[in-house]
Amino acid sequence: MVYYRLKDLIKAVRSCKTAADERAVVQKESAAIRTSFREEDASMRYVNIAKLLYIHMLGYPSYFGQIECLKLVASPRFSDKRLGYLGIMLLLDEKQETLTLVTNSLQNDMHHSNMYTIGLALCTMGNIASAEMARDLCDEVERLLGSSNSYTRKKAALCALRVVHKVPELLDHFLDRVETMLDDKNHGVLLTAVTLITELCEQSDEALNQFRKMVPTVLRRLKSLVASGFSPEHDVSGVSDPFVQVKLLRLLRVLGRGDAEASEKMNDVLAQVATNTDGAKNVGNSILYETVLTIMEIEADHALRVLAVNILGRFLSNKDNNIRYVALNTLLKTMTMDHAAVQRHRNTVLECLHDADISIRRRALELSFALINESNVRVMVRELLAFLEVADAEFKPSMTTRICQAAGRYAPNPRWHIDTVLRVLRLAGGHVREEILAAFLCLVSQTGDLWGYTARKLYVALRSDVTQEALVLAGLWAIGEYGDYLLQTDAQDDEDTARDVSEKDVVDLIEAILAGPYATTSVREYALTAAVKLTGRFNQSLSLSRLQQLIERYRTAPELEIQQRAVEYTALIGLADIRAAVLERMPAPEVREEKVSSPDFGKKRPAKKAAPANDLMSLIGDDLGTTATPAPPASAAATMDLITNIFGETSISSPPAKSAASPAVSTPGASLLDMLGEPKPSASPASTATSVGLGIDVGGAPAPAGYTAIDKNGFRVLLEPSKDPNNPNVINVRVNFVNASVGAAVENLLLQVAVPKSQKIQFLPVSSTVVPAGQTANQIIRIANPSKTAIRLRLKLSYKNSSTQAVVEEQAEFSGFPVDMR
Repeated sequence: MVYYRLKDLIKAVRSCKTAADERAVVQKESAAIRTSFREEDASMRYVNIAKLLYIHMLGYPSYFGQIECLKLVASPRFSDKRLGYLGIMLLLDEKQETLTLVTNSLQNDMHHSNMYTIGLALCTMGNIASAEMARDLCDEVERLLGSSNSYTRKKAALCALRVVHKVPELLDHFLDRVETMLDDKNHGVLLTAVTLITELCEQSDEALNQFRKMVPTVLRRLKSLVASGFSPEHDVSGVSDPFVQVKLLRLLRVLGRGDAEASEKMNDVLAQVATNTDGAKNVGNSILYETVLTIMEIEADHALRVLAVNILGRFLSNKDNNIRYVALNTLLKTMTMDHAAVQRHRNTVLECLHDADISIRRRALELSFALINESNVRVMVRELLAFLEVADAEFKPSMTTRICQAAGRYAPNPRWHIDTVLRVLRLAGGHVREEILAAFLCLVSQTGDLWGYTARKLYVALRSDVTQEALVLAGLWAIGEYGDYLLQTDAQDDEDTARDVSEKDVVDLIEAILAGPYATTSVREYALTAAVKLTGRFNQSLSLSRLQQLIERYRTAPELEIQQRAVEYTALIGLADIRAAVLERMPAPEVREEKVSSPDFGKKRPAKKAAPANDLMSLIGDDLGTTATPAPPASAAATMDLITNIFGETSISSPPAKSAASPAVSTPGASLLDMLGEPKPSASPASTATSVGLGIDVGGAPAPAGYTAIDKNGFRVLLEPSKDPNNPNVINVRVNFVNASVGAAVENLLLQVAVPKSQKIQFLPVSSTVVPAGQTANQIIRIANPSKTAIRLRLKLSYKNSSTQAVVEEQAEFSGFPVDMR
């Protein structure tokens, strides 16, 4: 059955009971429409296109109607043109060749006497114009911007916006025309003109400088809207044309950014908008929000910024969750601009932590961490710990990390720091990351006057709760290291500190932990190590006998690691001549700080140099998540692997001393390959050559080979891949830095590389950070690729020209390794 009217087709589709029935109806009708197109039935063309657009809306193929839409546009009837242009906008896009046939029709209709026909042509071009069409019809759009008809000027401004998007170099055509549109009395023309000016300023510095002279005109229009009386045509909930006000505020934000003179002119008007706009309704709140954003991005004075922050503070008390969410987000960005002003609303932010909406809680939590400083760390951490106790499980991993980091950065004294981390361990020890636990053990080992206090506090915590794994691990480590201090008392002890602890009590606790249901493999490993440590701390023969029996009990454990420890520890107890030396307290390692960064606002940045890894992350975006930088000091590796070193993940025998020629590689980066189950780097021929010699080719030496990754300004980076002889999942890449024709020595050479998340990367040190003219340096990077995916690299190279002292930065992508290098 063929449906000859659109209403009949819609009725038939709606009456279908299954998707198969609907497909059958659409297929039959599509076939009938194709037949009609082939027969050149002009009388049915309008109806067929209407039905075809309905079919397109249902998601079925409708490409075969493109040419018919062009024929409909050529019709002299306005209704045919309207439907034809609608079909072109829906069925065509800028990538299709058919679009070139539309250009002539658009040009003809832009000269039509009917303003609505001109509007159809401008609207169509504004939706689907390609770069070629924009170049061809740019002069027509410019002409229509000067039309005496306000409807045509409005449509032409929107079309000019599309032209500027597609071909930015054409913006010069519209600069003079659009200036006069700022004084247009028609609000629709003014709205589109301000939108176009904003885009022009963002595209071109020249246009920005030109329109900064128009700041008084923009301010006059904004002030007239704020002070104008009731206008039925433009009033929205008691606010005069909020859409134009928002656009004007956004334009002021662009014009005042980084310009103190222009910003100075805006202060009074922005203050007037902020104080005279009613925030009782969403319309007023939208204007206030844009005002706040503008104040924060321009060079506004301090009083005006305080006013803006106070507006956000009022938003926090609003009942609408959307407004509160926006306020929290904006306050978080504002932290770098005016920290003290945001601090005044700290109590309101803390109240948002208990909001029923999880999005509000998440934003409030981010802002709460950003508010912490030296003066309020005690109060803020106390509130955050109270929230941690009742927080959802998804919040706890990040909260434990950031609370411990904040405590480490702003702690008034070591005891408060230790108490805070202990509270975190007791409340959410199962969610504490390993590096946070390692940092806590570093802290304890460095505060010798608090060894006994910490051990006794942990002992009490373990007596009451052994369900939190991180707490159990920390307690077993402290008991093993400072068991002799645990038996003492101290003036620093409080009511939560253990008193009159005996050796028997300690051994009973370790046995209870091992016999309990929460004794994981890690807990048993720590407990055995604590037991062997205590054999060197305790004196009573009964306690020593029980500890030895406890260790011997695990000599037949099913876990190989635990069995090995038990056997080795049993043998060690019998070696009286070396036992005391082996069981000495671990030396205090160097603490490595982890900093928490707060988001920046707009283009304002603190005068602080970011770490290279963060720079690279901003370079690569989200698709490549694993980054690596040149090898950090070996002391940081000791910090990260503290637990492993203390509890002897391998044999208790001392490791062989490193060769003087062996380079120190990576901090946590050194364990990147271990995370994938790969062996640690061995001295392959390529890496040995790099670590022993400088690897610099003096004059006359042959130039290194490899794939070219960067070749700019006379400096080349060449990549030589090779399979690792000890591991088929690892690719060794020799990076050759060639100072071919820079004309001077290169200094401060630094290469950063990012790889996809499925791969891991490890750096060996660069042979030299100085490359004289005509010479080379090299560096080995190792890429673990267990999934055998294609290796893609994103590189960021920086160096300083010793002659001009200019710092050069180059960025590049490389994926040209052969298929066998995976």
